[in-house]
Amino acid sequence: MNPFPELSPILQALLATLFTWSVTAIGAAMVFFFKEIRRSVLDAMLGFAAGVMIAASFWSLLAPSIELAEAMGQVAWVPASIGFLTGGLFLFAVDRFMPHLHLGFPRSEAEGVATSWHRSVLLVLAITLHNIPEGLAVGVAFGAVAASIPSADLAGAVALAVGIGLQNFPEGAAVSIPLRREGFSRWKSFVYGQASGIVEPVAGVIGAAAVLAMRPILPYALAFAAGAMIYVVVEELIPESQLAKNTDLATLGCLVGFTVMMVLDVALG
Repeated sequence: MNPFPELSPILQALLATLFTWSVTAIGAAMVFFFKEIRRSVLDAMLGFAAGVMIAASFWSLLAPSIELAEAMGQVAWVPASIGFLTGGLFLFAVDRFMPHLHLGFPRSEAEGVATSWHRSVLLVLAITLHNIPEGLAVGVAFGAVAASIPSADLAGAVALAVGIGLQNFPEGAAVSIPLRREGFSRWKSFVYGQASGIVEPVAGVIGAAAVLAMRPILPYALAFAAGAMIYVVVEELIPESQLAKNTDLATLGCLVGFTVMMVLDVALG
């Protein structure tokens, strides 16, 4: 049962993604206390974020997509497969065009269209890029609750928002602290770090609104968000966590992140 019936699902999605953005800001605020972050700690945090996103992709998105398709009389695997691949292809296309630079790589290896933008802007854009599917996933989850989908409930949507928020903490720190090391002021490093999460409330509102406007697309929308998140994990988080050869720490972090998200979703949802 929804304990906040007076709030529209779009407003609920907005509040949830504002929460995930705020956790990004809290992570970015670590720059006021630390100028550097040990690479081993960063790799463990990146692994944790990857684990959370992998678990969320299945427990909170793909499994409900399959269940919902069955309940709607569709071939269960079709919407999940189409949505999943479309989500990955969407991020692939954005990745090809949006200028960005993955953490730990030199400026010369920036991806997307050629640009003269500063390294700091490209780093922020890289995190911003993979925050799109996170915000979308939370928005779709809250939209599913409002659409009275049997397999969707508010506790599950909240669990997803909490899980995404948890992994946003290291992301904020992973942007702001390296910027501080490169010579930026603490305040400017913080502003850049938290700015990477601004896209989440926007994507969350769009996701919730789309589901409410077109209920039949929900199985596809859930899988779309899952595919986009898995693309980010494999294309960005895992490679970055392996750069300094802290493979064991990154792997253990991934296992812990997966477990935390699984527990949140199963226990609360």
